[in-house]
Formats: sequence, structure tokens, C-alpha cells
Amino acid sequence: MSARASDATAPAAAGTPAPRRKRRFARSRRLLGDPLGLTGLVLVLVFFASAAFAPWLTSHSPSKINVKHRFEGPSATFLLGTDQLGRDTLTRVLYGGRVALQVAAIAVSIGLFAGLVLGMLAGYGPRWMDNALLLVFDTINSFPAIMLALAIITLTGPSLHMVIAVIIITSIPSYGRIARTQTLALRGTEFILAERALGAGPIRVLGRHVMPNAIGPLLILAAMNVPVVVTIEAGLSFLGLGVRPPTPSWGSILADGRQIIRETPWPVIAGGLPLILTTLGFTFLGEALRDIFDPRLRRST
Repeated sequence: MSARASDATAPAAAGTPAPRRKRRFARSRRLLGDPLGLTGLVLVLVFFASAAFAPWLTSHSPSKINVKHRFEGPSATFLLGTDQLGRDTLTRVLYGGRVALQVAAIAVSIGLFAGLVLGMLAGYGPRWMDNALLLVFDTINSFPAIMLALAIITLTGPSLHMVIAVIIITSIPSYGRIARTQTLALRGTEFILAERALGAGPIRVLGRHVMPNAIGPLLILAAMNVPVVVTIEAGLSFLGLGVRPPTPSWGSILADGRQIIRETPWPVIAGGLPLILTTLGFTFLGEALRDIFDPRLRRST
């Protein structure tokens, strides 16, 4: 944290366009020169591309039943075979990626924004507000995310919206604590004190100076939280508490494949492989970004 805070104490020197471009170019070169970072970037791009362009990557319907072709193995027509209802497994995997992308994008973005705002208020506001928000964060963290999700969804009924809501609630404290720590490190710096002496209010100080310097670590955490969000959604769908049929999900594909694994192993392979690759991709990318943006944690080269 201290390395980032010290970098933030000289915004005037780093605020000109030329140094910013040079810094971005150097970071991009370092990312592309890191084998694990490059591998993670490629896997993440494949995840986004396959989810975004799923309707154009396959000619099959993800929910169309064709009993005549049930339990078929990989072929030119069905690249990953079919399930017990004759549905194309590859098509269901691609459309399941769209569900995973939707959940991850909404949950991570809202959780990050809410955690950033609450964390800055805790770090910059009065002591009573800091204590109250920390109490809320600790209360939420005291419940395991999956157990809280199971309890809430059992009471309200399974739905995609409820899965997203639970993930947002459980992810806010982690973002909020990091934003609070960053804000506490920045609030006593000279440029913040000078801005306050010139009459700047809390909103201006937080929006123009604290937030740009605190957002970096949160984006790294968000990248590493995406596979966690995807796994939670898949786990709930695997248990029948997430996405409802016939909407495809990687978790429901795994659940169906487990029941028919004696007839064909391809649904299990097709449902599990994207989860593994997505987890590896975002983990590698997050580790590489952390090494680039935090000098204390950089791997020696």
C-alpha cells in the first residue's frame, strides 16, 4: 500500500499526457512479456469472445431437443457430442459462458463500485462512520458466501437475479476494506491537505484525488474475483439453485453430465473445462497485473 501511496503523492508530475502514455506502454510491454500474464490475457479474451459471439459460433440451439441424436460422441456435426436430450454440448457451453459473463460483469462491477464508495466514506469520513461500516463489513464476512447464498435462495427461490444479488452483497466488504486502506493512506498526504486548504469539499477530494489512486488495486482484485463469481454461479446451478432450465449454465451442464457419465463423458468434460480455463486465465492475469502495479510484489526478472 505504501508504494502506491507514495506514487500518488506526486500527481502533478504524473498527470501530464506524455508520462501517462509512457507508463501505460511500459506496463503493456511488461504484461505481454510475462508468459503467465500473456496466457491469462489470451484465456480471458477467449472467454469474452466465446460468450459475446456465441450465436455466431454455432448453428445449433442450446435448448432444442433432438432425441434421435442423444448420447452422440464428438463429430463434425456435434464437436463435443450431445447430452441425454440430444442437445449440442458445445452450443450449451458457449451459451453457458454468456450466463457466466453476465453474472460476473454485473456482480463484479456493482460490488466494486459499492465497495469503493463505502470504503472511501469509511476512510475519509468521521470515526463513527468508519466503525459502523467496518461492523457491517465484518458481519457480512462472518457468513461464508456459499452458505449465505444457499440460505437466501432457499427462502426466496432460485433465480439468476438472486444469485447476482447474493454475490454483490458478499463481495462488497473485500472491495470496501481495500478502498478504506487506500483512502487512509492518502488522506494525510500533502496534495490532499493542500486541496483541502484551498477549500475543496469532501466530494471533490474523493472524486478527483482519492478515487483515481485507489481504483487500481480494486481492479486487480476484481480480475481475481471473476473466477470466484463464476464458480459460485456454477455451483449453485449445479445444486439446482441457480439458473433455471432450460437456460444453459456450466453448473447445470456438469449436473446433467454427472447423471449420464456412464453413457457419455463429454458433458462433464465440456462443463468442467471452461471453469478450469476461466479460473486459470483470470488468476494469471490478476497475478501479472498485481506484479506490474505493486513494485513490492513484482517477481524478479
